[in-house]
Amino acid sequence: MKGWLRNPLSWALLLLAVLVWGMPHLQPLFAALFPELDRPMYTQDSFAALVAAHLNLVFWSSSASILVGVAAGIAVTRTGGREFRPLAETLVAMGQTFPPVAVLAVAAPLIGFGAAPALIALALYGLLPILRATISGLEAVPAGVREVAQGLGMGRLRLLCQIEIPLALPVIVAGIRTSVTINLGTAAIASTVGAKTLGSPIIVGLSGFNTAYVLQGAILVGALAIVIDMAFGQLARWLDSWRAQPPAH
Repeated sequence: MKGWLRNPLSWALLLLAVLVWGMPHLQPLFAALFPELDRPMYTQDSFAALVAAHLNLVFWSSSASILVGVAAGIAVTRTGGREFRPLAETLVAMGQTFPPVAVLAVAAPLIGFGAAPALIALALYGLLPILRATISGLEAVPAGVREVAQGLGMGRLRLLCQIEIPLALPVIVAGIRTSVTINLGTAAIASTVGAKTLGSPIIVGLSGFNTAYVLQGAILVGALAIVIDMAFGQLARWLDSWRAQPPAH
C-alpha cells in the first residue's frame, strides 16, 4: 500500500479517473466560466467512452508502427539488408513529412470515414521514432559482445533474440515512448473523419465556438498523455534495473 502511495503514476491514474468520471459534475463550473454558452458541458458521448475509443485507436495504430518499425530496423541492420537502410529511412521519414490531416483527407474518400483512415495516418506518423530507435539500439551493441556470443556458438537468430534485442531494448522502448506520446495527441484529429476520440468535443467545440467543449477535450487528452508517458518512464526504469541485475548462476 505504501509503495502504491509513493508511486507518482498511481496518483496520475487517480487524477485521470477523477477527471473522466467527474467531468460531468463540473457543469456548474463551466457554466460560471462561460455564461454565454447554453450548453457548457459536452454530452453527446460519455467521457469514459471517448477515452476508451481514443486508447483503442492509439493502441492499434501504435502496434502497427511497432511491428513495422522494429522489423524494418532489425532488417536494415543485418548484413543482407544494410543497403536498404537509406531507402527505409527515406520512406518512413515521408510518413512524418505529410501531416496526418493530409493523409486523412486522402484516405477518407478512398476507404470511408471512421477509424480506418485514422489508423493508417497514425501508424505512418509513428514509424520514424521507432525505426530510428531500433537502428540506434542495435548498432550500439558492442562488437566485442557479438564476437563472444558467436564464439560460444550462437547462431544469428539466437544472437539477435538473446543478446542484441535485450541490450537494445531500453533505446527501442524510448523510441516507442516517443511514438505513442505523439500518437496520443495526434489521434484527436481523427474525429474530423468521424472517429470517436477525445478530439470529438474539441472538434465540435471549435466548429460551434464552444470553448468549454474544447477545454474539456484538451484537459483529458493532456492528462491521458501524462499518464502514458509516466507509465513508459516507469517501464524504462524497470528495464534499467533488470539489466543491472547480475546473471543467475
